Amino acid sequence: MNVFFFCDFYAINAETFLADQIIETDAQESFICYDPLSVILAIMPWNFPFWQVFRFAVPTLTSGNTALLKHASNVSGCALVIQEIFEDAGYPKGCFQTLLTNHKKIENLIKDDIIKAVSLTGSEKAGRHIAKIAGENLKKSVLELGENNACIILDDANLDKYLDTMVNARMQNTGQSCIAAKRFIVTIGIYDEFIGKFTKRVKDLKFGNPIKTDTEIATMARVDLALDLDKQVNDAITKGAKVIMGNKRDKAYFAPTILAKVTEDMAVFKEETFGPVAPILKVNNLEEALKLTTNSKFGLGTMLFTENTEEAMHIISKIPDGAFFINEMVKSDPRLPFGGTKASGFGRELSVEGIHEFVNIKTVYINK
Repeated sequence: MNVFFFCDFYAINAETFLADQIIETDAQESFICYDPLSVILAIMPWNFPFWQVFRFAVPTLTSGNTALLKHASNVSGCALVIQEIFEDAGYPKGCFQTLLTNHKKIENLIKDDIIKAVSLTGSEKAGRHIAKIAGENLKKSVLELGENNACIILDDANLDKYLDTMVNARMQNTGQSCIAAKRFIVTIGIYDEFIGKFTKRVKDLKFGNPIKTDTEIATMARVDLALDLDKQVNDAITKGAKVIMGNKRDKAYFAPTILAKVTEDMAVFKEETFGPVAPILKVNNLEEALKLTTNSKFGLGTMLFTENTEEAMHIISKIPDGAFFINEMVKSDPRLPFGGTKASGFGRELSVEGIHEFVNIKTVYINK
């Protein structure tokens, strides 16, 4: 997402989003107004160190709050640069501040009266922990957590048109993305063709230095992340999965890996795989695909590829996720709310819903 477009979106629309809403009642005058809460704490991850902070900070500051940022420890340089960007843009010094500290001190800070709410993007484990502390102190939290997004590919899907989208949905940022396609559920009529074309395209991904713009796949961020992925893949192989390609690790490097004959009891199906691994399941029809899709504790987003978009529209309500994308990968857009259900968290970022998360939605009722 273009950050300039994102900032322009709120610059253009914030006044409308935050304007008093006149409501006709028995009062002589009644309306809803939107007051800032005060200081909002953000706890952010390393994998998209700029975009995810801006996604929180711009609507939060625009609605009149101030923001404190606890960024991931391995991107503290990014955090300091973001603070500098806001100050250079003319924001008053102190309205956006980076905290270079540890999680224990952050826990104590959440309990302090100065903090009115918390926004966290991170793991399910982190979300449960932060939400517990916030809840014990009666403070609102918005959580964007892990996911296990399904990518359904039906017999009539246009592979030639959307294959690059499907590959990018899994392999962008070397698979280290909360919105990535984590489970490919493919109907039997297109299964072999999909395996062949998907494998060829993944093999053609250009490996290189992640700071170069033409690099399509790189090493993972840390050795421990590659080790976790290795365990998940080995669990699948032990339980009968077939390796189509990949399954090679060297320190933090994990080769792009495609697994077939995946079943519901495998870790690669049940858990979030945060790396370049694509588990593929074969199903007979859409009904079976929906059953597998909804068999997850997560609920961030689902993708469906089909030429029959009218039929696809009829199943929107059957997917309990926060987003449903037809012939496109799950992504965030400032014009649309973003967030999940179940273990993927709660609350929404972006759009009008996002700017209303950290305001006091106040009822005003006047009789003269």
